[in-house]
Amino acid sequence: MPQPSNNAPDGGFGIYVHWPFCAAKCPYCDFNSHVRHHAIDQDRYVRAFERELAHFAEMTGNRAVDSIFFGGGTPSLMEPTTVGRILDSIAGHWSVDAKTEISMEANPSSVEAERFRGYRSAGVNRMSLGVQSLHDRDLKLLGRLHDARTALKAIDTARSTFPRLSFDLIYARPDQTLDGWQQELEQAIALAADHLSLYQLTIEEGTPFFGLYEAGKLKVPDADLGAEFYALTQHVTEAHGLPAYEVSNHAKPGAECRHNLVYWRYGDYVGVGPGAHGRISVGATKRATAIERYPETWLETVETHGHGMVENTGLSEEELGDEYLLMGLRLVEGVDLNRYEALAHRSVDPKRLSDLLEHGMVERLGDNRVRATRDGFFVLDAVVADLAA
Repeated sequence: MPQPSNNAPDGGFGIYVHWPFCAAKCPYCDFNSHVRHHAIDQDRYVRAFERELAHFAEMTGNRAVDSIFFGGGTPSLMEPTTVGRILDSIAGHWSVDAKTEISMEANPSSVEAERFRGYRSAGVNRMSLGVQSLHDRDLKLLGRLHDARTALKAIDTARSTFPRLSFDLIYARPDQTLDGWQQELEQAIALAADHLSLYQLTIEEGTPFFGLYEAGKLKVPDADLGAEFYALTQHVTEAHGLPAYEVSNHAKPGAECRHNLVYWRYGDYVGVGPGAHGRISVGATKRATAIERYPETWLETVETHGHGMVENTGLSEEELGDEYLLMGLRLVEGVDLNRYEALAHRSVDPKRLSDLLEHGMVERLGDNRVRATRDGFFVLDAVVADLAA
């Protein structure tokens, strides 16, 4: 496995902006996304984002922003002027400079690709494309609105427009073979600039795919074949210089997504917009925040109260420790046991750690750092539960 990179002691500070609207709902998606068959009043939504950002700025005080991430939904349905106004609002409350990573998710439809230059002018410096597959048959199965040709064109446009590019692919799809995935992955690596997000298809309850799966009308690889897909993914990406730095994310050294690292290194992040979550330090307390999920309700609530928070809860020492392990053990660089002790105010049980080391589920990186092994990644929830017990 690759060696870990440097880990900032506090995990950093990021801002997540959730745009909840999509042109269509994908059958595998359980994200907080909504389809509207009428024009969205973006000016009204921008004003609400500005108010909610101001509210969180009062809670956090002025901090240096490591990363800003526009997620969704489909943020590329936003007008470039909308993105620009939100970025101006963030810069008015916190410290943003040329080193701040500003990422945006986009769907690779031709209409949205034409907006790329507008997003770049607004300040976006990293594009993340939801490609999902490079084959038309599978794109149709996944409910995507673009075809492979459009995806390739969007990748080319993004590479020529933004300093940094990532795109997503889903594997272990129905009827997909290991040989077919290897060919597709190698094609993707040839197209990628420096980062790929590679997700194994999961069947989430409440999605159309779940109903089809329960009815026996959708067949996906079993657990053993899924493990083979995962192992192949690691082998191919490592061989081409894009090793995993997290369970599903691969990058050339130094090209890791800084915003995602804020999450996994258990930093602070403000989450604004319908359904967004956050973790922010207020005084000596780290707080979990959650925002109203339904867009129109969120909009009216922010206009009335200045924010749409439905949760603002101080986390206990036990919760802090558990979350740090849950997030940090997803990373190849692992976790710092000294930081765990500082958060949880207790040490990891030496016997449980010894058992996990003996069974090859975790490995040491120096005296005070451990990480999950490749075998440990397959049962990560169990590994975290053992360490946190």
